Amino acid sequence: MDDNEIKFTYIIPRYLKQYIKPIFLFISFVLVFTLIFFLYNLEVEPVLYSAFICCFIGIICICINFINYYKKHFLLHKLQREISISLDNLPLPKNLIEDDYTNLILKLNDEYKSYISKSDNAKRDMIDYYTMWAHQIKTPISAMKLLIQTSESEISNALSSELFKIEQYVEMVLSYIRLDNSENDFVIKEYNLDDIVRQAIRKYAPLFIRKKISLDFQNTNYKVLTDEKWLVFVIEQLLSNAIKYTNKGKISIYPLENKKMVIEDNGIGISPEDIPRIFDKGFTGYNGRADKKATGLGLYLCKNILDKLSHKISIESEIGVGTKVILDLSMININIE
Repeated sequence: MDDNEIKFTYIIPRYLKQYIKPIFLFISFVLVFTLIFFLYNLEVEPVLYSAFICCFIGIICICINFINYYKKHFLLHKLQREISISLDNLPLPKNLIEDDYTNLILKLNDEYKSYISKSDNAKRDMIDYYTMWAHQIKTPISAMKLLIQTSESEISNALSSELFKIEQYVEMVLSYIRLDNSENDFVIKEYNLDDIVRQAIRKYAPLFIRKKISLDFQNTNYKVLTDEKWLVFVIEQLLSNAIKYTNKGKISIYPLENKKMVIEDNGIGISPEDIPRIFDKGFTGYNGRADKKATGLGLYLCKNILDKLSHKISIESEIGVGTKVILDLSMININIE
């Protein structure tokens, strides 16, 4: 409900609709008395005079009632914007029905606060558990990496590849947990974009080699205002997707004007009907259903992180030709909530 709705043109028709019965009853009484006076052949002047007095008193009562009606509506309209904070300004009930409604609102508000409190506690417990789990799982992962590095064999290479995927899933879990509580986790500075991209490339270099995918990286020479850790995570996720869905060929990283960067692959591509929903939470699309292992969280996290950094992302793709991801890093403002 906007402020225009508290104007008289909005209130008067609704007031008349609510009080049409007592108003009609009052007019009926005046007409009945007028008719009786007329049938008894009373003089016209006292009849009109008494009718005028009744109407005058009735209009005064209606005006007073309308003013109270308007004040209560205005107060309730204002309370709608503050109801999540307090119900202290709730109007006092003036009759039994209003008292019942007031008690109902207060009871619902208590139930709501209790539900929110329980929900927050459950969410906090879940976040604490998964954060602890994600940190603890890093210890056996590190131990397994050391064991694998001590032996060189085809099986070791395969295990190393799978272990790398496990590490990525753990990092995704931690990022997902941190995302809702990332207000104090952002460090906004001016960074060299090429240095950030190289961090992601170095991490995924073994996968490029293992899948025999070439990389064409063109320096952007851009300085961007961003958070290094979170932007590295985004680029890693985009490279991971590009490598996952590219069986052979190359992946290209190159700049566009106005601090835009493209990550392009010649992989299997994305169906046109999937592109509008590609950033939705849990959406895997045709490729994800075929892969059977996709979580539908990677691009969702990327979009949310970039939104918080005031960056933009768009995707162009064609089945059998490849996919082009465009990052717009020309930040205008920051909206960290």
